[in-house]
Order: sequence, then structure tokens, then C-alpha cells
Amino acid sequence: MLKRVFRLLLKCMLWFFILSIALVILFKWIPVPFTPLMIIRYLETPASQRQSTWEHDWIPLQETSPFIQLAVICSEDQNFMSHNGFDLKAIEKAMKDNNKGKSIRGGSTISQQTAKNVFLWPQRSWLRKGLEAYFTCLIELLWNKQRIMEVYLNSVEMGDGIYGIEAASRYWFGKAASKLTRDEAAAIAAILPNPRHYKAVPATQYIHHRKTWILKQMGFYGNLKYNDN
Repeated sequence: MLKRVFRLLLKCMLWFFILSIALVILFKWIPVPFTPLMIIRYLETPASQRQSTWEHDWIPLQETSPFIQLAVICSEDQNFMSHNGFDLKAIEKAMKDNNKGKSIRGGSTISQQTAKNVFLWPQRSWLRKGLEAYFTCLIELLWNKQRIMEVYLNSVEMGDGIYGIEAASRYWFGKAASKLTRDEAAAIAAILPNPRHYKAVPATQYIHHRKTWILKQMGFYGNLKYNDN
């Protein structure tokens, strides 16, 4: 009996690895049509309101403003270009802040957030964190930084029912993502801690301060250059 259970578990694990690797390879080349969070939000919404609660338009990375790429790096993960998926210093700082009782957002990198957004569910648990680490390693191994940024910008929640930078740009500023200015890009990046609660416009005092900080960081960071192909 135990041998059968053990064999079944081994088969399940083997199929999980095969399917997960195949999915990551597939999404290296094709757009991600939807994410688990989109499905969850859709099912949470009353049927009478579902037509207006899902805006998602996939666009290639080259059709996004370089300002939004730089803004999310400065806001979410300033070591994105140099780490291999995990920012140990950011994780250590988040743990120290947590022990001090400070309000924190955690130490998740853009790669980790992409892995969570595309392949997993939003609720926190040790199982999900373990799977998040696994998928983060996979995408860092099989995708380049441009692809990770492209998938991130097209899958992240940027408003209530707004997914991806093209939908967010049109919703908040009435223009294509390629036309976003530095100030507008910083405004969208500023709401990412809680995009269903905060608004890019009109900005509250908190979002205004965050946007100002992000703009300063963008000035310090300089030009964004991808080193891989």
C-alpha cells in the first residue's frame, strides 16, 4: 500500500515538473492570456457587473514607454537587472522591518511577482511561497530579463479590474502605454502597493509622496539597459 502511494506521489511530482516546465517554455514565446488572479477577481464579482471588471490588453515590451519600465524597477525592485530572481538584501531588510513592527511590502522581486501573478494564487502560505521560489528559478533560467519585464507589465494588477500597463495607461491617462511620460509612469508605479485601493489620478498625498520618491529614484538610476538577448 505504501509503495503504491509512494509511486503515485512520484508520478504526480514528475508530471508537475514536466507540465510546469512546458508551461514556462510556452509563455516564453506567447502572450499570457489570463492569470489566476484575473479568474479569482472575476468569480468574486457579481454576474451583473462582470462585463466591466476585466480590462487586459497584451502589448510587446517595445510598445511600452521606457519610463514605465524604469518606474516599476525603481519602485519595486532596483536590483532587477543584476539579481537572479531573489534580492537577499531586500528580504533581509523586510524581515528586520517586520520584526520592528513597521508596515512593509515584503522583499519580493519583479521576477517573484511575475511567477506569482502568472502561475499561482494570491493568498500567502508556505506552499505558495515554495512554489513561487520554484517558478522564479524557472523563469530566470528560461526567460531573459526583457521577457520577465514584458510578462510582468502585461499581467500585474494596476487598478480595480485593470490588468497590464496598456489597460492601465488608457484607464488612468487615456493614452497608449507607449505615450506615457515620466511623471505618468511614476504615478502608475506608485499605486502598486495596493492598486485596488489607491488611484494614480487624482493622487492622494501618500501617492503624491510615493510618486515624488519614485521620480527621484529614476533620476538616480539613469538609463535602463538590458544586457541579455
